[in-house]
Amino acid sequence: MQVSIESSTGLERQLKIGVPADRVESEVAQRLQKATKTVSIKGFRKGKVPFKVVKQQFGKGVRQEVVGEIVNSSFYEAIAQEKLQPVGQPRIDDIKDSEGQDLEFLAVFEVYPEIALADLDKVSITRPVTDLSDADLDKMIDVLRDQQATFEASGKAAVDGDQLNIDYVGTKGGEEFAGGKAEGQDLVLGSNSMIPGFEDGLVGASAGDTKVLKLKFPKDYHAEELKGAKVEFAVVVNSVSSKQLPEMNDEFFKLYGVDAGGLEKFREDVQNNMERELRNAVRSKVKNRVMNQLFDLNKVELPAALVDNEITQLKQQMVQQFGGGQQIDLSMLPDDMFREKAERRASLGVIVSEIVKVEELTPDEDSVRERINEIASTYEQPKEVVDYYYSQQQLLSSVEAVVLEDQVTELVLSKAKVADEECSYEDAVKPDPEPGA
Repeated sequence: MQVSIESSTGLERQLKIGVPADRVESEVAQRLQKATKTVSIKGFRKGKVPFKVVKQQFGKGVRQEVVGEIVNSSFYEAIAQEKLQPVGQPRIDDIKDSEGQDLEFLAVFEVYPEIALADLDKVSITRPVTDLSDADLDKMIDVLRDQQATFEASGKAAVDGDQLNIDYVGTKGGEEFAGGKAEGQDLVLGSNSMIPGFEDGLVGASAGDTKVLKLKFPKDYHAEELKGAKVEFAVVVNSVSSKQLPEMNDEFFKLYGVDAGGLEKFREDVQNNMERELRNAVRSKVKNRVMNQLFDLNKVELPAALVDNEITQLKQQMVQQFGGGQQIDLSMLPDDMFREKAERRASLGVIVSEIVKVEELTPDEDSVRERINEIASTYEQPKEVVDYYYSQQQLLSSVEAVVLEDQVTELVLSKAKVADEECSYEDAVKPDPEPGA
């Protein structure tokens, strides 16, 4: 097989590949000879069809099949010979295939970039450090109680946290505007679900009251005709209901999977969950800070195919997140909407891969099992979950990839300048803003 590099511009490579004619002819002949024993052609007994007839009838189709397979296999032989690492599938051009002559074609593709990694001791990050206090635990339990709260009608004037049932009509310049009218709508004061001033204007209202609220829409409101507009809302308060928190009893504990052990076991479970969330949040935050530093320190020339692949994945994630299923055509989503994030992800993929290669890292088996056990601990039958992960190569590979990223993070931290940052539990579990957000 003959291989020559026709063009090498940036990350694009064009390989001209020539395959000896006898390799193609031999494979075509073997398949046609085999077909003489199996095909049925009118006028001949099965297994007795002459080779010439079989070739006349099926030769063209068999040759196309053989050429397609040889183009594919010889491409991979060629890149192995030239020690090239392609990104994605090649574009095959200028196929020259004539019986008795060498098969020739041009393969056009991009390769992964070569990068010179910046010294890891240039990385400088802060690492959040906190302890889970009893006050943090009590606050979380209050949140859980609030999630199960109910509302009961009261004769009191409304205060923040109360739920009002209201009718309202909004007007602009004396005319009703689209979307400004509702009947029987429940509204919790302090939820900030209405425009500024609406909920504040209903504090102190009682059932049966009518209020006229003179307000102004925000300048960045999504509806163009209402941006910064002065409006009036005529509101009728149908009822005022006060929030009722559930009792801390066995019935409440069962809602969170605690069937026995009472308050002590409930607090223990909540604390364990918070500690797990804290560990994961800090680990994720530190990893993201390390990755941000690696991105800033290492500039990568990106293959278009790699960015396009990341764009497709981001589109799919968005569709899944918003429940679009298979009904949304991904091409309807503009690429530029995802390009910046895709380029960042592609760059980090190249950088992390280079570190893994240079440092000769492989996924630590103990860490992989620990991560799978951690995932399984949130299920009722942990052992079944562990066994399932180890029986599904795709799932196992995804965990190994995460562990490998963790190992890269730990390697960077061992050489970086790291300063511990004391903070509250809430600040520790809150994600950093995304770069560029």
